[in-house]
Amino acid sequence: MPPEHQEYLQWNGERFERWARQIGPNTLAAVKLFLSGHKVEQQGYKSCMALLKSAEKYSNARLEAACKKALSFTTAPSLKSIQSILRSGQDMLTEEPEPAKPSPYSFTRGAEYYKRRDD
Repeated sequence: MPPEHQEYLQWNGERFERWARQIGPNTLAAVKLFLSGHKVEQQGYKSCMALLKSAEKYSNARLEAACKKALSFTTAPSLKSIQSILRSGQDMLTEEPEPAKPSPYSFTRGAEYYKRRDD
């Protein structure tokens, strides 16, 4: 067996889960979804490797935040969606919504105006 194929023999689900656990709970949840999302666990290894390797390019904190954001959108995020969040920087956005600005076209008459009068 060629040496580049032999390194795949060292991969297993427990190894990916240990690696993801070091990054954070949301990354671990994403890895578990990738591993359980196929009929055969080995079919998810490539996605797990790509996800966990993206921590080298971005950082562990950003990967964890991206997984958290993806999991908030759907129960089964894809590798592509998590990578898209990382590329676009959505993982660095604050989660606090901006306060709503009052509309310049608000009602001029209050509730008192529309009450029935039983005179």
